[in-house]
Amino acid sequence: MNQERKIEIEEVNEAMSPPKARVSDVAETFERKKDYLAGFLAQQPKPAEPAPVEPGGDLYEAVIEALKDIYDPEIPVNIYDLGLIYDVQVSEAGHAVVTMTLTTPHCPVAESMPGEVELRVGAVPGIGDAEVNLVWDPPWDPGKMTDEARLELGML
Repeated sequence: MNQERKIEIEEVNEAMSPPKARVSDVAETFERKKDYLAGFLAQQPKPAEPAPVEPGGDLYEAVIEALKDIYDPEIPVNIYDLGLIYDVQVSEAGHAVVTMTLTTPHCPVAESMPGEVELRVGAVPGIGDAEVNLVWDPPWDPGKMTDEARLELGML
């Protein structure tokens, strides 16, 4: 432990370069190598989503009836007749997309209503997947209500 440590300094003028790789057994050919993506790239793309079913089909009508069972808690009228549902699209594969709004962005049910719509539409027999798009443009106004809703609210 008590030995003195001797530090040696070595002066280097030039660093040795690493050895170069040598390839001697390779014959040079200009043939195209097998392209592993050729089969994948030759495939035709599949359609992303089946076309929506024309409005008026049985499944579409069942979705509309499910929407008519959901009522605004502040107004005694269902959300469909109230004009909160802007668009309903149902594909042949059973994918439903509902575009809706609320009476105001500060509506007390703004957090729960889209979830309830998604659950009710998803529960319709024949619907495999339900999606709700909440939009604020165009804004809702009383002119979007059906005559039945206006009659219920005494606006006629």
